[in-house]
Amino acid sequence: MKVVFMTNEFPPHVYGGAGVHVEYLSKEMARIADVEVRSFHDQDENLLGGKLKVSGNKLTGAEYDGCPPEFVSPLKALSTGLLWNGKGIEADVVHCHTWYAHFGGLVAKQLYSLPLVITVHSLEPLRPWKREQLGHGYDLSSWVERTALETADRIIAVSGSTRDDIIRLFPSVNPDKIEIIYNGIDIHEYSPGGDAEVLHNYGITPEKPFVLFVGRMTRQKGLLYLLKAAHSLDPDIQLVLCAGDADTPEMRRELEDMVAELREERSGVVWIPEMLPRATVIQLYAQATVFCCPSIYEPFGIINLEAMACGTPVVGSAVGGIKEVVVHGETGLLVDPEISDTAPHDPRDPDAFAAELAAAINSVAGDSARAAAMGEAGRRRVEEIFSWEGIARRTLELYETLGR
Repeated sequence: MKVVFMTNEFPPHVYGGAGVHVEYLSKEMARIADVEVRSFHDQDENLLGGKLKVSGNKLTGAEYDGCPPEFVSPLKALSTGLLWNGKGIEADVVHCHTWYAHFGGLVAKQLYSLPLVITVHSLEPLRPWKREQLGHGYDLSSWVERTALETADRIIAVSGSTRDDIIRLFPSVNPDKIEIIYNGIDIHEYSPGGDAEVLHNYGITPEKPFVLFVGRMTRQKGLLYLLKAAHSLDPDIQLVLCAGDADTPEMRRELEDMVAELREERSGVVWIPEMLPRATVIQLYAQATVFCCPSIYEPFGIINLEAMACGTPVVGSAVGGIKEVVVHGETGLLVDPEISDTAPHDPRDPDAFAAELAAAINSVAGDSARAAAMGEAGRRRVEEIFSWEGIARRTLELYETLGR
């Protein structure tokens, strides 16, 4: 069996959960099948003794000097998909991750008669704020996604919630071709423990509790609500924000202003705006008192698995796949943001959501025995359910149902 993965991200060019998923799934899959990854970056290497081949095409954007800037990203995505196909494809199946790669898969299905598998990491209709970034490019990304879902031979949903969203938002998609296969975690790489020197390096006081956020500065990730909640946190609780890659300059300025205002009111606010090495992030996960995931949309939320694998309790939004990962009252606490049914799908009462986040964080961080018990329960849950080995085998079994 040979599979071609098509993806925007692949290490070292990873900025989100989909990239993490492709990295670990491709490496685990390469133990039981031949795997080739085609990415959006200048890459050409053979890994795992040649079982995993990685190649890529990077477009600079100079090719689109004449078009509006917000159209460059979606046009690059489509052009990259054409370049992948122009290299020729020899495989038994093509497997695409995120809408950026879907056009490449659609072309491969038509030209090379390949079965097409799509993993849904998120859905464009549930990210209407992307229009702020892409303008009418958002209409293009939505069209590509809808066409790919309708055309795919099989669809993998990363959670039951995601499967429900696909069925609800895309009535022309046959529900029988959707299968739920969760994301996973490397339980050996992500584990409890840590070195306090890392905390000192970033100005975090080891002797005091801290709540950790890891994610991009997007509407989706809900950092706005955590910053609102921080005004009501116990003064001894530090707030550590590993937040980078804003969707728009306007969003960056908005969040920077909120951080500056918070710092005028209280101490212990640490903002790390750059992408940190994975080993450093693991150290922060493992030493955090609480991890907070305040997302307003999260099909799965691999960051919660990462925190749980490191033995850290999670306070998260009761949305999407988070509810299938975090067990309320056992591995952490869930707060319902009561998302509006209409775009832009924000909390119905943002201030109430922020207040409940603060109360949940204070509750866990203020009870060290409870926090420790939740952290241990989270680690056990990850070990029992979310191993990449099992996920790779389930994915291979899905491929094998698509006989050429």
